[in-house]
Amino acid sequence: MASTDNRTPASRGSRSLAKVRAAFDGLRSHGGFWLKALSQPTIDLTLRTQAGQRTRIVESPGLSLPKEELDALVEQLRIVAAKTLPEESLSYGIFSGEPERLSRAIITLISEEDTGRPIAFNALSVMDVPLDGEPTEVTHLGLVMVDPDVRGQGLSWVLYGLTALVLFARDGLRPKWISNVTQVPAVVGMVSATFSDVFPSPLPGARQSFAHLQLARGIMAKHRAVFGVGEEAGFDEARSVITNAYTGGSDALKKTFEIAPKHRDAVYNEFCERELDYGRGDDLLQIGRVDLAGARRYLMSEVPSGSLPALLAASAMLALQRLVLPVAYWMDDTRAFGTLRPRRQDNGAAR
Repeated sequence: MASTDNRTPASRGSRSLAKVRAAFDGLRSHGGFWLKALSQPTIDLTLRTQAGQRTRIVESPGLSLPKEELDALVEQLRIVAAKTLPEESLSYGIFSGEPERLSRAIITLISEEDTGRPIAFNALSVMDVPLDGEPTEVTHLGLVMVDPDVRGQGLSWVLYGLTALVLFARDGLRPKWISNVTQVPAVVGMVSATFSDVFPSPLPGARQSFAHLQLARGIMAKHRAVFGVGEEAGFDEARSVITNAYTGGSDALKKTFEIAPKHRDAVYNEFCERELDYGRGDDLLQIGRVDLAGARRYLMSEVPSGSLPALLAASAMLALQRLVLPVAYWMDDTRAFGTLRPRRQDNGAAR
């Protein structure tokens, strides 16, 4: 009995120590991830996002990767696409084979940790769009594909938000414009609930500002190829709806309302059914922003609540918002923020 009693505290102590070590290892992993994200000129990061899965984020692979690595990455994307659309093929964006597409893309690829098998990806694109006479970067949320064998495993928080959050943090937490083209109610709801100032959206207060309209016009004028919309597609500016959208290489993605994945909140399903003609093949062009409020919502509602690094990141966001961020913006005289203009312009002239 005495020997048994002596082992119990030791056993408990060992388990507690193991938990502490696991938490420390996770914190160190996430800490290294964010340090690399903030310091790399071109992002190429790998992170263990959940048990048995690793996520790689690669920015501008057409420029940053050697040809052999680039070909291997594209082949991994095609493996996922073949499982998702076994009898169809896509010919736009990253699948077009055009170096320009891969140079402007940001790939988020999830693979099985043990086998390396790719199971899901998101291909974002960065577009230059005029806003108030100045070029503005808009991050298009892009094509998402998930192997049917792993659907329902909670991958959406990685595929739809993690990379946008990394880009937001890397850019000094300055608000960034995002765009999204979809006819899927589940995705419409995710974008509306996660990002800020989103239009179109059924949420109260959603409205189309002149900035929304300018960006939508610029995207439709010069960047249709990014999301596979042909020149013959129409655009209803007032509702931000692309009509007859599936004619530019994305035909295989067209869905009926019945089979389009639904959101758990019926308001998004009803909104899409009302606004879109699925028989014709309509899409919503959503435009919004990722900012501190959106990043906080994402961390609190999308990232698994049991993640210690996520909680620490949320706390850091709050601290930055209230204490550090205004000072950082004020001290940086090289970049514009709101009505503040940089001290030096591109031509070197002082204002």
